Amino acid sequence: MIVPGQAVRVVVATRPVDFRKGHDGLAAVAQNALGLDPHSGVIVIFRSKRGDRIKILVWDGTGLVLVYKRLEQGKFVWPQVRDGVMRLSRAQCEALFEGLDWRRVHAASRVRRPSAAE
Repeated sequence: MIVPGQAVRVVVATRPVDFRKGHDGLAAVAQNALGLDPHSGVIVIFRSKRGDRIKILVWDGTGLVLVYKRLEQGKFVWPQVRDGVMRLSRAQCEALFEGLDWRRVHAASRVRRPSAAE
């Protein structure tokens, strides 16, 4: 998968979309139905009705990139179907893409600087 920098916004469209849509169709869904700017660098993850397919749309500065993945066995772990989007961390996005349960990935808590280093 194309891994962006740390400070990128990742969102999941929680309602399944028509997987016949390509770059422009998914960009239109992101803009019109989800209220996102697909050309801002936000990573938008779309799910299929069956839950075993994923499409990821991202603007890389020169064009729209569409990544498609189908799991051979099992299904992706998805949030509950409802309108809108849900935000994921970069680590959760990577877990989702690998077919792992992204809900088990939590951000590391900030570690204080050791007093010996001061």
